[in-house]
Amino acid sequence: MASMRIETVIVGGGQAGLAMGYELRRRGRPFVILEAGEQVGDSWRQRWDSLRLFTPARYDGLPGMRFPAPGWSFPTRLEFADYLQEYAERFRLPVRTGVTVKRLNADFVLETDDGPYRPDNVVVATGFDRRPRPYGPGIHSSEYRRPAQLPHGDVLIVGAGNSGADIALELAATRRVMLSGRHPGQLPWRIDRPISRVLAPPVFFAFRHLLTARTPPGRRLLEHSGPLIRVRNADLAAAGVLRVPRVTGLDDGRPVLADGRTIDVPNVIWCTGFEPDTSWIECPGFDGTHRRGVTGRPGLYLLGWMLQHVLASSMVQGVGRDAAFLADHIAHQLKRRG
Repeated sequence: MASMRIETVIVGGGQAGLAMGYELRRRGRPFVILEAGEQVGDSWRQRWDSLRLFTPARYDGLPGMRFPAPGWSFPTRLEFADYLQEYAERFRLPVRTGVTVKRLNADFVLETDDGPYRPDNVVVATGFDRRPRPYGPGIHSSEYRRPAQLPHGDVLIVGAGNSGADIALELAATRRVMLSGRHPGQLPWRIDRPISRVLAPPVFFAFRHLLTARTPPGRRLLEHSGPLIRVRNADLAAAGVLRVPRVTGLDDGRPVLADGRTIDVPNVIWCTGFEPDTSWIECPGFDGTHRRGVTGRPGLYLLGWMLQHVLASSMVQGVGRDAAFLADHIAHQLKRRG
């Protein structure tokens, strides 16, 4: 099959890929966005039913289009998924849905189930959180949808970050829940209270300008999960969630805690986070590292990575600035090549 020639292929049609498309279109550069989902926004539609964004709507817009909701409301996963679809339609971004990228080979050809693409540039915008970290018997948080999907009985949730706390609080209404892991701390205020309108702006300023991979606080965020944002420790205690030590291993498939206890429950949910997946990138010159999204292989870029430039780089509010930087870099390189 003949390969399709295109100046830039963006892999991933989520918020990062759409922001990248918007910035390339502003510069008059040709591109296509390849999205594995059947619809733009499907990665959000597949998350658990009660999920809401942690950031107010005023910080949830991509370049050129604000989020259509009251500024201090918190959109649901479906509302944000629909916003992404509307964004792609409004700016007529060329998104090809239902296309799975298999690998980027040594000849810089993208092999997909839609045939091969031979681009000058590839922007990997699949997101930092692509592959669930290794876990044991049970389900990962990416597979959790609602309480009714679980068999009757107790639940052990492994991982006490934001996902673990949110799911624990939801499940505690109908069953006994144990939450394993280090308490990561919490914001000192409730994000849905009026005080948040005063405190949130300087926090998001720090996310966009101060917390970087070059500062000690930024590096610590790479090593540990951030504080609890919506759910507080007092909420978990009031709901009857039992805190237990971290899981250190498995005994015949059953989680073993740091105090030596073995937990035998019918339901285990592993909220152990994700890691980036670049195993499909096989071209020489790429070793997984980058400088603000520019890799060692000319023409290959990353977008939406954790602390790509600042903490907000992997968030909706920050990905647009990184997309503009990469679009300028691509345009400059093409101009240099004549």
